[in-house]
Amino acid sequence: MLMRKIKTAIIGVGSLGQHHARILAKHPDSELVAIVDSDLKRSEKLAKTYNTSAFADINGLAGKAEAAVIAVPTPAHYQIARALLNAGIHCLVEKPFTSTVEEAEELIEISIKQNLVLQVGHIERFNPAVVAAMPYIKSPKFVEVNRLGPYDPRTSHIGVILDLMIHDLDMVTALVNDRIVSIEAHGAKVLSDHEDIAKVRIKFAGGCVADLSASRVSLDKYRKIRIFQPDCYISVDYAGKSLKVYRKKAGAEKVSSLLDIDVIKPKIKEEEPLYLELDHFLSCVSEGKPPLVSGQHGRNALELALEIRKNLTL
Repeated sequence: MLMRKIKTAIIGVGSLGQHHARILAKHPDSELVAIVDSDLKRSEKLAKTYNTSAFADINGLAGKAEAAVIAVPTPAHYQIARALLNAGIHCLVEKPFTSTVEEAEELIEISIKQNLVLQVGHIERFNPAVVAAMPYIKSPKFVEVNRLGPYDPRTSHIGVILDLMIHDLDMVTALVNDRIVSIEAHGAKVLSDHEDIAKVRIKFAGGCVADLSASRVSLDKYRKIRIFQPDCYISVDYAGKSLKVYRKKAGAEKVSSLLDIDVIKPKIKEEEPLYLELDHFLSCVSEGKPPLVSGQHGRNALELALEIRKNLTL
């Protein structure tokens, strides 16, 4: 627990923002001082629930809030984040960070100039199964990611690459940490004017290959990442928050049977990724430390997603 509570605000309380509000209202290190939504009735209803103030816009937050979460539609991220950062307010911006790389870079520059925390909401970095997997991931040679889910009309203004796959683009580039040398991308429009399904192959300079699939025309949610490296295979179920590690037993020169393989199933803590993400944000604000997912990470994931869209064969 921090020495004092940080005065926080949430901008946008739709399907995701309302959960940010729930956590910020109850977190021991947060004092939720403002709920902002263009639908004032919505913000007033939540403000009453959490005993705080409701606003229809961000005017008046300067001097009232120290840190804010921006969970409005992506096209509004840049304008709102720029205003809040210039007002001296630390920001956590939901993904995708911004609509363009140029907007992202300007926000990063402002945050540096103002000495403010700028975090981007790539929540899978805080998934307990991912956190538990990190000590086992050393030198990925092949990565396979599948992220499927039902169609949501609220995100019809962007394609599945910026809607869903961007999570995995951030994750894969963080795990491999190498220069990309080629991208191959294929997709199809099914329910919207943008790609609703996409398959991407990314090759890295060191030889690692990543295959990513994303679809928003599936009835069921399926979110898994598999990492293959010498003597080890790591399987992470994002949705189920589970982890399995398969590796050759110490001393075994070759695998003659399943008896030569150790199957490790670490116990995963029952923790909400969104809570962990917000807890990290508050800690960074309090201690003045850089966030795990910085503005630069958000910018890089956005740039890669836009490059994939440019190379996408429909």
